[in-house]
Amino acid sequence: MTLIKSVWILLQIFIGYHLVLPMILYVVRSFIRRQQHPEQISAKADYAIIVTAYEQTDLLPSVIDSILKLNYESYLIYVVADNCDISTLKFTDPKVILLRPESTLSSNIKSHFYAIDRFKRPHDRVTIIDSDNLVHPEYLNMLDELFDHGYEAVQGVREAKNLNTHYACLDAARDMYYRLIDNKILFEIGSSATLSGSGMAFTTSLYKECLESSNIEGAGFDKVLQYEILNRNHRIAFAEQAIVYDEKTSRPEQLVKQRARWINTWFKYFDLGLKMTGLGIKKLDWNKFIFGVMLMRPPLFILLIISFICLAVDLVLFPYMAIMWLLSLVIFFAMFFIAFDYFNADKVIYRSLLNAPKFVFYQLAALFKSKKANQLSVATKHFSDTKLT
Repeated sequence: MTLIKSVWILLQIFIGYHLVLPMILYVVRSFIRRQQHPEQISAKADYAIIVTAYEQTDLLPSVIDSILKLNYESYLIYVVADNCDISTLKFTDPKVILLRPESTLSSNIKSHFYAIDRFKRPHDRVTIIDSDNLVHPEYLNMLDELFDHGYEAVQGVREAKNLNTHYACLDAARDMYYRLIDNKILFEIGSSATLSGSGMAFTTSLYKECLESSNIEGAGFDKVLQYEILNRNHRIAFAEQAIVYDEKTSRPEQLVKQRARWINTWFKYFDLGLKMTGLGIKKLDWNKFIFGVMLMRPPLFILLIISFICLAVDLVLFPYMAIMWLLSLVIFFAMFFIAFDYFNADKVIYRSLLNAPKFVFYQLAALFKSKKANQLSVATKHFSDTKLT
């Protein structure tokens, strides 16, 4: 009985620390002096902006129009329209290079390197934008502020473009939590911001070095990329003012397919977190250690479900431990409201929290489809006509 109890306690610690670690890091951050950057190097760079689309092209004119309004001189836009009908796409600006692969790529990395192999000139930096994004006019200037301090990888902000349904609002709420913990706080305590698939930029040489020989299928290239960057002793900077506006999931079927791919990715690349944590311990490298620990955190809905199961068991068997679970859950949810306050969340996001159980239910449905996620869909299909209900 003592052995079973010990194992049960250790299992709960392994799960429960994920609930309170963000608050611990938040408190630690308040005692750390302002982030010290490397020596500043001021120089305007030439950017390749790669916009990837899969099957859908209806949002491309909007994202290209927003990019062409950038307050920046030296850049070219490479649109990779994978498995798309481009007969109706007409881009007259010479900055836009429209590319349609001869065969279907069905891969972010393959699309990126399809563009890289066709660069019109040797660009200093490459930034990745999704076809459903919009770009703030100062996006590249804000990236420059971090690159000018010597960083070679920078993650910007993916702010919600739409809050038209409760699902979109809850998706935006989740993003705010991750943005505060996994981007801002991690970077400010001396680790790295996590990559988010778009709104990110790299020196072209680093991107090619990390992924040129990779053959990654399905979602999750950003997981491999961030591992490779840290493995080369770089830090990923967070550019809080480099904003892209990201289309949030607005329909249940859309949410299930997207989350199934993301859940599949977490299971597929969980070992990268273990490896990174081990490297951090072995080399006494804070950047690698704390980043690896955060990579091992399960998706939030899985974390919550397991936590409530543990709470229910402890209420019957170990009431004193149930108190610890209740306290940990309060701390966990408090971090959401800290994030909402910091990022000035719209009131509609607060109102949408009442629908959180339904949001969790659809993610649970996604869990059961995650094994075949990449067969269900390759990219998220977006809808512009959905209204808040």
